[in-house]
Amino acid sequence: MIKNFLLLIIPCLVWSQELSFIEKTPLNADIFLGLDTFNNTYYIRNQVLYKESESNLFNFNEFQLGKINSVDIINPLNVVVFYADFNTVVFLDNNLNEIERIDFNRLSEFKNISTATLAGNNNLWVFNINTQQLELFNYRSLRESVVSQPFPGKLLSQTSNFNYCFVLTENKLRSFNIYGSLIFEKDSNGFEKIVQQNENIIAIKENKLFFISENSINPKKIPLPEINIKDLQLTQDFLYIYDGNYIHTFNLTKPN
Repeated sequence: MIKNFLLLIIPCLVWSQELSFIEKTPLNADIFLGLDTFNNTYYIRNQVLYKESESNLFNFNEFQLGKINSVDIINPLNVVVFYADFNTVVFLDNNLNEIERIDFNRLSEFKNISTATLAGNNNLWVFNINTQQLELFNYRSLRESVVSQPFPGKLLSQTSNFNYCFVLTENKLRSFNIYGSLIFEKDSNGFEKIVQQNENIIAIKENKLFFISENSINPKKIPLPEINIKDLQLTQDFLYIYDGNYIHTFNLTKPN
């Protein structure tokens, strides 16, 4: 069971907020996915998805589908697990029981996708490799409702919420809304991965974190103690960084 260890608070200024170190929590995982709104911790170990709380431990595996490429926990009642090798999305309930799955190979209009994250109104944000387009795919009607213009470059990272999707390619960082409109386009600056919470974006580059906003010209480096950044998650009030052994929790508060 995960136990929290409260450590000293180290304040530092980041964009318009104060970033304060709260605690570090031990975790044995291959991939740290994050915490949901109920403070449950999600992670992957040996290709098994786990959801852990103070009192419960749930798990899900489907080894026949190969490697888990991504897990979206934005809605804990409808967790989205994507298996790229088999072009398949599996939906799970809050106990990690399978609700349904979509095999994109079997659709009447075949789609070869490289990402799948949750959007609102029974939709998924998916990136179609064949057309190089971001699509808003309705998993009830099994059709796309919004399609972006094609854009070049290998997709490195995708993060989204119900209203916006952010995609990082080798050359550009782009933001789209649910109507398929391009909100902004910026140079990728060699970033390797992005996470988001509403309009806030944090990018990783060479084990350093940078804050990016729609209106900022240049990314702002986030001052942090020296931590090996393996995985991270940004929520409304917290930034979680996993170093391979511990989850480092930082509180985001507005300065006085």
